[in-house]
Amino acid sequence: MDFNWTEEQAAFRAQIREVLARTLPENWEHIAHGPASKEQTVFAKKICADLAEAGLLVPHWPSEWGGRDADPWEAFILAEEMWMAGEPRGGQYMNVNWIGPILMLFGSELQKETHIMPMAKGQTLWCQGFSEPESGSDLASLRTRAVKNGDTYTINGQKIWTSYAGDADTCFLLARTSDGKNGISIFLVPMDTPGITVRDIPSIIGEGDIHEVFFDDVQVHEKWRLGEEGQAWEIIGQVLSLERVGIPRFSLASKTLKDAVSLLKKEGRFTGAAIDQAAKAHAACEAARWYSYFIIDKRAKKIQAGPEASVGRFSTVICERLVSEFVVEHVPEAISGVHPMLLAHHQRGIVAGVASGAAEIQLNIIATQFLELPREPR
Repeated sequence: MDFNWTEEQAAFRAQIREVLARTLPENWEHIAHGPASKEQTVFAKKICADLAEAGLLVPHWPSEWGGRDADPWEAFILAEEMWMAGEPRGGQYMNVNWIGPILMLFGSELQKETHIMPMAKGQTLWCQGFSEPESGSDLASLRTRAVKNGDTYTINGQKIWTSYAGDADTCFLLARTSDGKNGISIFLVPMDTPGITVRDIPSIIGEGDIHEVFFDDVQVHEKWRLGEEGQAWEIIGQVLSLERVGIPRFSLASKTLKDAVSLLKKEGRFTGAAIDQAAKAHAACEAARWYSYFIIDKRAKKIQAGPEASVGRFSTVICERLVSEFVVEHVPEAISGVHPMLLAHHQRGIVAGVASGAAEIQLNIIATQFLELPREPR
């Protein structure tokens, strides 16, 4: 790996920063700490449209779908800068990182023509219907069922912890079409379909960020099934590889740590235990960053990441936790809203071990697939 950024990559990063500096409103820090609030969601659609017009929303997508065929490094630089700024794209980062690319790989012509260009223009918001009350990150145990009758499926079940569902246009839904691990299928379901009910789950991580979603005799035509029946497991393997390393949360954690340390230095409070704790958090942020770069380098070389994606994801969980703990202990006033961007990171850090697959699931994958440890003592 070449550890230096090219002139083109440095210029691209500078371009993103210039656009953000010009576009983010003066009260952005107050908007950013409500990651799925109505105000943030409205602003996300505006800035995503602006980014699309500037060629900065999906530069890594093929030109036929609104991109300019940029390599994975530009995609990651874009994601780093967005997260460092508090992720102004809101939930549309999912469209950019994995939903669009997955539809390009597995979608029918109708599905691609219907959904991809609105994503490329920043006009649409999606949610993902994965977790369920009794299955969580264990997708093989999900119970939401889709029963086919002619050319239509009837879907019944419940999803939980569904981010952005309250304002989403479409749900990337997993449902069981037969028994067993290979009996799961994917459906692209408009959220205004009769029979879908969305309920907010009160939380401390932001306004309207997570929801329960109920499906009661929801009718979905087979043309909105992604791929073949039972193909979900194959598709989700690629989804998770893109998702777990496509969200550089470490960049916001690193900036948060830097800002917190600057505040402490100005007040003469950066001493003793604070220095030691900051050093450990900084080391964790750098470890997460460099491991993510290792995986992006593989992606740039057309090598698909396997369980390494879970290692990268868990390293980011650790750095977010350490930075959150540092802020809570040494800058506790931030949690009351005195420093909105520190609060924004704290709110995201709370769910660091749950979003994109629970930390415990990542550890199981690392143990069995990466380290190849036996499941039982020998």
